[in-house]
Amino acid sequence: MERTGEAKGERLRIVFFLEAIDGWADRYDVTDGYVKEAAGGITIKLQSADVKWFDDYYLKLRPENNHRNPWFPEFWQHRFHCQLKGHPQENSKYNRTCSKRESLRQQYAQDTKMGFVINAIYSMAHGLHNMQQTLCPGFQGLCDAMRPIDGATLLDFLMKTNFTGVSGEGILFDENGDSPGRYEIMNFKKMGKDYYDYINVGSWDNGGLKIDDDEIWPNTDSIIKSVCSEPCDKGQIKVIRKGEVSCCWTCTPCKENEFVFDEYTCKACELGSWPNDDLTGCDLIPVEYLRWGDPEPIAAVVFACLGQMATFFVTGIFIRFRDTPVVKSSSRELCYIILVGICLGYLCTFSLIAKPHVVHCYLQRLGIGLSPAMSYSALVTKTNRIARILAGSKKKICTKKPRFMSACAQLMIAFMLIVLQLGIIIALFVMEPPESVCQSIHPSIHPSIHPSIHPSIHPRQWMDVIHDYPSIRQVNLICNTTNLAVVAPLGYNCLLILSCTFYAFKTRNVPANFNEAKYIAFTMYTTCIIWLAFVPIYFGSNYKIITMCFSVSLSATVALCCMFVPKVYIILAKPERNVRSAFTTSTVVRMHVGDGKSSSAASRSSSLVNLWKHRGSTGETLR
Repeated sequence: MERTGEAKGERLRIVFFLEAIDGWADRYDVTDGYVKEAAGGITIKLQSADVKWFDDYYLKLRPENNHRNPWFPEFWQHRFHCQLKGHPQENSKYNRTCSKRESLRQQYAQDTKMGFVINAIYSMAHGLHNMQQTLCPGFQGLCDAMRPIDGATLLDFLMKTNFTGVSGEGILFDENGDSPGRYEIMNFKKMGKDYYDYINVGSWDNGGLKIDDDEIWPNTDSIIKSVCSEPCDKGQIKVIRKGEVSCCWTCTPCKENEFVFDEYTCKACELGSWPNDDLTGCDLIPVEYLRWGDPEPIAAVVFACLGQMATFFVTGIFIRFRDTPVVKSSSRELCYIILVGICLGYLCTFSLIAKPHVVHCYLQRLGIGLSPAMSYSALVTKTNRIARILAGSKKKICTKKPRFMSACAQLMIAFMLIVLQLGIIIALFVMEPPESVCQSIHPSIHPSIHPSIHPSIHPRQWMDVIHDYPSIRQVNLICNTTNLAVVAPLGYNCLLILSCTFYAFKTRNVPANFNEAKYIAFTMYTTCIIWLAFVPIYFGSNYKIITMCFSVSLSATVALCCMFVPKVYIILAKPERNVRSAFTTSTVVRMHVGDGKSSSAASRSSSLVNLWKHRGSTGETLR
């Protein structure tokens, strides 16, 4: 049968064939009105040849010559819709009187199962005959042994019946009372225009199946498979709808992270594993981490190395020219602390990119928090000092000079701020100690066998290392650093940055001789922008390590370029400007010292302290 339809502009052609049992056989009443749909159908018919002698006997029967059958007159009247006048079984419901013209040949076709009916009657006759011969030997008719007839005994004789049927086939029964099956294979097909008929295309009996494929499939290269559902492809499972038989199913593919657990079930792989090529199980996903040869780490390392060399160069210049006015005026002790913080900031890149290891993880947490703290603690101290000096210079009468202005006091303040950050980091180490066991890549795998999977990772090296799953197909080896371990030191550094920015903004309009405050202000503005951009990128992406590397390095570079490059430029390129007069205050900044006594013993370690110079007995102006 063919069915044609339209689906989304494309012509859809579906071809299928019907198969039927012997209830259909070669009956035309089954296909009446559905010949096109039934065309090509294969039916099974019980094998039975026409009984010619029965036709000769049956077609000669008439009411006047078949007196032995008391039901024949009734059949005759019903068959021809007429009444037999004067007959004892006359049927008055028919108006027409039967004549001599009626014949059983009219619209006659022998029933296809006639041979079975005759053989069934012969079987009963042979059974009774054999029973009579056994129970009543030499006796005509029924003897006392057969009165009444015992059904069980008769059945036993019937089961043993063996004779030749009307079509020449052997008739016998097995232990279940079944005779050998013999079937004809029929094909209902189109024989001409609007004409369809059954043709015999094969047979089946004890000798097996015989079928003419060319007769059934004349226009196709392949035989249509008679299955309800084809076997599912790789990665698919069987879905049987409720109420349907188990041999009919729909094939449904498993999800991308699932494997075929059995023919009816998909099972998801655990985190850290992925279905194998056969989709019959899960394989471990290779662990990923930053490698020195990747493009991003190369860029970060090159940037850090260049910054480190520049830091060493600036430090060398400052040490070489430590007694010159440009170095002394910039609070050289605090500058050394800033340079150490910048150096540590560049070194953080190497611990961040290195393969996660308990030592590297500790260095990361220590360096990321401590390196900015060193730089910004010194900057806070320096900007606070400038702000206090300028605030004092605005007073008309100053009875005493500001406290904690000496180099020693400034160092103590800076170290206290640094130690506070160090205390926060150590407290976090205590609050969040290293994990005793690394989180396994595959929860069903015992950690003791992990070294065989990743030989480069020893179990003792996992104590502060875990696996991160940015997606179901990716496993990253990272340090076990919580958000608190990042946010707490970062928050303290942000507090230092905001303090520096506040003091830098407050001292933005200092006299020209205090131009270092302007460089500090620019440094802090740029640093704020960098760290404001860092926070959303770090917490909102999977590139946390690279983001941290460049943020720390950029902050160090900004401080190095804005605060030290101008001084190095003066030292090397403009030595004529590296004189004491260029770093004294202008007359705009004035401070009056108490009783007019000499204050020439002002601090010699910093140009800002050199503002306290004795200028006369009536009140001294500091330059």
